[in-house]
Amino acid sequence: MPVRKASAVWNGKLRDGNGTMKMESRAYEGQYSFSSRFEEGTGTNPEELIAAAHAGCFSMAFSAALEKEGFDPKSVSTEAKVNLVKGDAGFSITEITLECKAEIPNIDEAKFQEVAEGAKKGCPVSRALAGVDIKLNAELV
Repeated sequence: MPVRKASAVWNGKLRDGNGTMKMESRAYEGQYSFSSRFEEGTGTNPEELIAAAHAGCFSMAFSAALEKEGFDPKSVSTEAKVNLVKGDAGFSITEITLECKAEIPNIDEAKFQEVAEGAKKGCPVSRALAGVDIKLNAELV
């Protein structure tokens, strides 16, 4: 299996510094700053990139699990919400919520939820983030 890489450079102090993150594939390169991470400033942040990775991984894992169960998924759309919270020990990612809407013909709600929950637990990004409370809201459309 290939090893995937991304890189980041930070210049300066925390509050007034700035940085750039980029993917080896060149699919993304962007700026980040204190403001884009801890406030509402322009640019990205590590948590947003974790959210993108988790949403993409879960959507693929759910589709694969559905196919393995004999279903023909038409679409799986997932939004991941990553909560960064400041506590006594510093900042932590405390919760990730996956909001999924999927179009899956010929599946009942119970089976849909069962397969979704299995995909949440089994997707590689979920397993990598096992120390975080991961919630799932899956809707059959």
